[in-house]
Amino acid sequence: MARYTGPVCRLCRREDVQLFLKGDRCFSQKCAYERRPYPAGQHGQGRKKRPSDYGQQLREKQKVKRMYGLLEKQFRGYYYRAARMKGVTGENLLSLLERRLDNVVLRCGFGSSHAEARQLARHGHFLINGKKINIPSYLVKPGDTVEVREGSKAVQKIVEALGKVDRTARAAWIELDKDNMRGKITALPARADIAADIDEQLIVELYSK
Repeated sequence: MARYTGPVCRLCRREDVQLFLKGDRCFSQKCAYERRPYPAGQHGQGRKKRPSDYGQQLREKQKVKRMYGLLEKQFRGYYYRAARMKGVTGENLLSLLERRLDNVVLRCGFGSSHAEARQLARHGHFLINGKKINIPSYLVKPGDTVEVREGSKAVQKIVEALGKVDRTARAAWIELDKDNMRGKITALPARADIAADIDEQLIVELYSK
């Protein structure tokens, strides 16, 4: 399946939660989910039915996939990798997703949305430990430094996003040097560091069947 390229506000309405997929628009009065907090389509305002256990598990998986902008094959690969790691599978899964370069770019405030952060990473605007990396799925580790390349510090999208970095809570596992456009990974992201409303156990139950 190809990457979804349709109107992303429909995804927030479908999952009944604000996924912050549109950057600045999600913080304004134009947010579609704030104006119409029900699924899109002619049956969107119909009577809500209690979902089955499978339905709850599926919706949680879809929500997290869309939150991080992943395809099913990618997401499933992260799950199986998390299952092979020591510790709690669900927490391992979220830790892996948080450590992706595109997500770190977003958490540092260098991009206003996951899609924008992925595009900036793909275009090679960032250095990791002084080396240019343009792979959005690259996993950072404690001690790594992610910084904007010297020639990219004037890129309008990065400058604008960094100017609004204080509107959301900062990730506790990233030490941000705003003036030098640099972020240092101080630790692996713990479950308590992920503020999003996610029930990862439902995802584990879905893939464990």
